[in-house]
Amino acid sequence: MSDKMKNFIVRTITGVLFVIIMVSGIAFRAEAMILLFALITGLTIWEYTGLVNEIENVSVNRSISTTAGVYLFLAFAGYCADITPPVIFIPYLLTLVYLFISELYTKNPNPIHDWAYTMLGQMYIALPLSMFNVLAFRYSQTDGFVHYNGLLALSIFIFLWCNDTGAYCSGSLFGKHKLFPRISPGKTWEGSIGGAVIVLIVAAVFSWYDESLSILEWLGLGLVVVFFGTWGDLVESLFKRTLGIKDSGSIMPGHGGMLDRFDSSLMAIPASVVYIYTLSLCN
Repeated sequence: MSDKMKNFIVRTITGVLFVIIMVSGIAFRAEAMILLFALITGLTIWEYTGLVNEIENVSVNRSISTTAGVYLFLAFAGYCADITPPVIFIPYLLTLVYLFISELYTKNPNPIHDWAYTMLGQMYIALPLSMFNVLAFRYSQTDGFVHYNGLLALSIFIFLWCNDTGAYCSGSLFGKHKLFPRISPGKTWEGSIGGAVIVLIVAAVFSWYDESLSILEWLGLGLVVVFFGTWGDLVESLFKRTLGIKDSGSIMPGHGGMLDRFDSSLMAIPASVVYIYTLSLCN
C-alpha cells in the first residue's frame, strides 16, 4: 500500500471519528457540549501557547493561559444557561490583570510581546469558543426559560464542513482563479462559490427542522458562516505562515492540530452570534 493511500485512510478514519464526536457532543445534551468544548478550548490554547513560545523572546504562561481560557468557557456556559450570575466572570478578569502585572517580575526582554501573544490567545481562541454557548442556550419568550438548542449550535459546524467539502470538490473540478494566493494558494473563487451553494442547500434543509429561524434567516446564517469561516481559515494560514510551520500540531493524524481543525469556527462563531442577535433586535 502506498504512503498516499495510507495517509488517505488515516485522514478518513480520523475525520469520521471527529464528526461523530462533534455531532454526539453537541446535538443532544448541554452537559456533553460543555465538557467537549471545555476540552477543545484547553487543548487549542495549550497548542497555541506552545507555538508562540517557540518565537524568540516570547514567553507565555501556558498553564495559566489555558486555565483562564477554559474558565472563561465554563463561565459563559453557566451564565448563558442562566445558572450563574455575571459575577462568575470576575476571577477571569483578575487572572488577566495578573498576567499583565506578572511581567513586571519575569525580567523578560520584551514584555510587550508576552502581553500581546497572551491576550491574542484569549481573544482569538478562548472568547470565540466561549461564545458558542450564546448560540447553544436560547431564551424562550414562550415560557420564560433558557433552553438548549443543539441543532442551531451544531449547524455552524455542519455549514463549515459542507463549505470545506463543496469548496474542495468545486475547486478541484473548476478552480482557476486564486482566492488569496499570497496566504493560501490552494483556494479558488470557483471553490468558494461551490462551497457556498452547498451550504445554502443545507441551510434550506435545516429550515424544515428548526422553525426558530425562517428559511431566509437560515440562508443568511449559512452565508455568514461561509464568509467568516473562509476568513478564519485564511487567518490561521497567515498565523502558520508567519511562524513558518505547515500544521499547528499533530494531535489529529492526517488533519494536523487543534487550530487546523477549528480555525474556521474561530471567526464563524462570533459572527454567527452577532447575526443571530441582530435578527432578534429586528424582530
